[in-house]
Amino acid sequence: MTEIARTEATATGRRLHIPIHLRWGDLDAFNHVNNTSMLKLLEEARVRAFWAPLEGEQAPETAVLDSSLQSGVLTLIARQEIEYLAPVPYQRDPLDVQMWFGKVGGSSVHVNYEVCSPVSLSGARSQLVYARATAVIAKVDAATGRPLRLSAIERAVWSPYLGESIVFAHRS
Repeated sequence: MTEIARTEATATGRRLHIPIHLRWGDLDAFNHVNNTSMLKLLEEARVRAFWAPLEGEQAPETAVLDSSLQSGVLTLIARQEIEYLAPVPYQRDPLDVQMWFGKVGGSSVHVNYEVCSPVSLSGARSQLVYARATAVIAKVDAATGRPLRLSAIERAVWSPYLGESIVFAHRS
């Protein structure tokens, strides 16, 4: 069975690891993952990490958002930033998308990501970080467009994953 997710305690807090397979269509003419495809990979990791599973599906403990059309709740991206550190070549093993929260606010969360090379089956700890990213996700009432407070359940399952926010290298 394919791994759904795993967690890891680090010196700066807990991280959620979501394995994401590349598709051949994610590559561009230079034979590496296109910059726009990186946004889709981050989105896939985010959906797997936070959207509640349907009956019969498996998901990590952090997957508590009701994603159904009937829920009346939207999760909108308010801001996103990516720093590309190395080209991502096509590979059969899944990328290791590591996620944690830089902030859990009133109606929004700041999600941090590191997109890493696949986890070694041999247990070697050396991984290449291809990209680092952040996204501010706002929880909104679908009918009114007004912000919705995060629930006690969301706070309870996400707070253990609070850690240091990413500081990007090339800020002016």
